[in-house]
Amino acid sequence: MEGNGGDAANVVAPLAKWRNDFSRAFQFYLDRSTPHPTERWLGTLAVAAIYVLRAYFVQGFYIISYGLGIYILNLLIGFLSPKVDPELEVSDDASLPTKGSDEFKPFIRRLPEFKFWYAITKAFCVAFLMTFFSVFDVPVFWPILLCYWIVLFVLTMKRQIMHMIKYKYVPFSRGKQRYGRKKSGASSSGLMRD
Repeated sequence: MEGNGGDAANVVAPLAKWRNDFSRAFQFYLDRSTPHPTERWLGTLAVAAIYVLRAYFVQGFYIISYGLGIYILNLLIGFLSPKVDPELEVSDDASLPTKGSDEFKPFIRRLPEFKFWYAITKAFCVAFLMTFFSVFDVPVFWPILLCYWIVLFVLTMKRQIMHMIKYKYVPFSRGKQRYGRKKSGASSSGLMRD
């Protein structure tokens, strides 16, 4: 009996070491990709194109595509929403100003950009792998799913945009604002006229 337990431990130890080494290497490359959002999103676009081509050439797996679309829509809502919803919660932390006299507080997303990117990329990879199993190829009339998804997208985005307008926030920024040099000649000539 003792020999069987020892053999199982000998088999599990290299697997655990391999898994640990793989997860450490994966995290290393994931951390290195953090400051490169353009390259990350181009990679995700390539993964999405591979998935779309696979679904197109196989002519199936519409349920997987529909589920992927719903999941991405859910992630998009989290990406566009503030961390603290002014309708639901009153917080002393960073919240959105509701009046012009309120102090400016920066927009903090409920779902940060990196996690948004990682979840979408992972979703496309999982959906791609699912296209290799025929059990997920459920026969459906895909135009109905597409129309339903479009209606759901429009209604959800309308609600989100109305929320943005009501609480006066824009979830996008172009990075740090840069200021140009003052033109001393134009400002001094304006003073001379008066």
